[in-house]
Amino acid sequence: MPQAHYWNHNVHYQPVILNAVPEGCGQALDVGCGDGLLARRLAGRCAEVTGIDPDPRMIALARSRANARSTFIEADFLTHPFPAASFDFVCANTSLHHMDFAAALTAMARVLKPGGRLAVIGLAADKSLADRLAGAPGLPADLFYRAIYRRGESGAPILDPQMTWREVRAAAAHALPGVRYRRHLLWRYSLLWTKPA
Repeated sequence: MPQAHYWNHNVHYQPVILNAVPEGCGQALDVGCGDGLLARRLAGRCAEVTGIDPDPRMIALARSRANARSTFIEADFLTHPFPAASFDFVCANTSLHHMDFAAALTAMARVLKPGGRLAVIGLAADKSLADRLAGAPGLPADLFYRAIYRRGESGAPILDPQMTWREVRAAAAHALPGVRYRRHLLWRYSLLWTKPA
C-alpha cells in the first residue's frame, strides 16, 4: 500500500475508508480524489479504482502517480454520467463539503451496486459552544501527532465547511437510511452505509 510522504487529519482517517472496502471488491470510486493517494491505496484492495476531481492540477498530479489499477477523471462528480449501480465501493475523503451534500450522497448511492458499501470522511462546522467543547479533546491529540509525523498537505483547494455536525448527521440519515455516523477525535466524522440488496 502506498505510504503518504506527509501526514494530516485527512490522511490520518484514510484507514476508516480502507477498512470499509468489501471483500473481493471489483470497482471502486473515490469522489474528490485530490492527489490520488487514497485511490492508489484502494488499488491494493480493489480490482479497479476510479478517482474523480474537478481540479486539473490535482488530477495531473494523481495521473503522474497512477498505478495500473487506478484511473483518474477530471470532472464534476455531480454532473459526470457514471452509470447507475456501477461500483462495489464508493468513498469520499473530506470532499463532500465542496459540493451540495445531499445531492452528493444521493449520487454516490445511485452509482453504488446493491449490496455495495459507501464510506465518507468529512468535515463539519463548529457553530455552538457544545460543538467546540466536543472538539476540544482533539487539541492535545493533534499536538501529539504533529510531534511524531511530518505534517503536510496535498495542495488541494481548502474550503471551510458550512454544515454543522448536527446538520450533517440529519442530512446523512435522510439521504441514506440506516447510515452509521460517528464523530472522530481530530475534527472529522465518518459515514458508513451498505446499499440494500
